[in-house]
Amino acid sequence: WMMRWFLNLILWLLHRLLPKRLIDEAFMAYSIVFHQAQAAGYDSSRKRLLHGRELMVQEATSRACNGIWVDMGGGTGSNLDMAGDAAVMSFAKVYIVDLCVPLLEVARRRCAERGWHNVECVEADATTWEPPEGPQKVDLLSYSYSLTMIPDWFAAIEQGKRLLAPDGIVAVVDFYVSRKRVDDGMVRHSYLQRALWPFYFAHGDVRLNADHVPYLLWAFSKLELHERGASLPYFGAILPRVPYYVFLGSVQ
Repeated sequence: WMMRWFLNLILWLLHRLLPKRLIDEAFMAYSIVFHQAQAAGYDSSRKRLLHGRELMVQEATSRACNGIWVDMGGGTGSNLDMAGDAAVMSFAKVYIVDLCVPLLEVARRRCAERGWHNVECVEADATTWEPPEGPQKVDLLSYSYSLTMIPDWFAAIEQGKRLLAPDGIVAVVDFYVSRKRVDDGMVRHSYLQRALWPFYFAHGDVRLNADHVPYLLWAFSKLELHERGASLPYFGAILPRVPYYVFLGSVQ
C-alpha cells in the first residue's frame, strides 16, 4: 500500500504540472507497475470484492452466442472462465481488450491452457479501439468492473455502442452510487453510501459514479437491471454495503 500511496502522490503532482498527453503516459506507467506485482494472484484477490460477474456473464452469454464477443477491460480473461468452454467456443471470435500488459499476459496463458484458439488479447484503449471486422459487427460487448477504471467512461460506452451490431447486446457489472433523486423503481442509496464509497475507492483509481446507470438506460434499451449491494471484505460488519449493478441492454 505504501507503493500505491507514493505512486498516487506522484500522479497527483503530475496532474498539476504536466499536459494531458504526458499525464496519460504516466497513468499507463502506473497501471503497469501496480499490476505487474499483482498479475499472478489478481483473480483470487478480486473474487470476494467483485460481485455479480457470474450473473452478468451467464445472462449475457445466454442471450448472445456465435458472432463476436468483445470484453472491454477484460484483464486476465476471468470473464471467459466464468462463461465456460462451451460458451467461449460458441463465438466465432472473442477479443479481450485491455491497456494493462501484465494482466493480458495472464489472459494469453489462460487461453493457451484452455485451447481457446478463437480468443485474441488486444492491448488497446476502450474509448478508441475497433475490431478488424469494423463497426456494427459486435454481437456481445461486456464491461466487467472496467467502466469505473476508465476516466472517459462515457466515451467508452459511446465507442462500444458504435461497435455493436443492430441486434447486439451490451452487458455491464460495476460499482456505483445512486443519484440523490432517482426515478421510480430505482434504488436510492443513503447519504453515507453516496459520500463514503466514491471517496474510499478513489484511492485505487476506481471512480464510482452516480451517472453510470442513468447513462446506460439512456444509451440502450434495457433488458435487465439488477441493483444490489455487497459487504466489503473484512469491514462488512461495520460499514454499509457497497452498491453494484448488473445491466443488460440492446441497441434497438
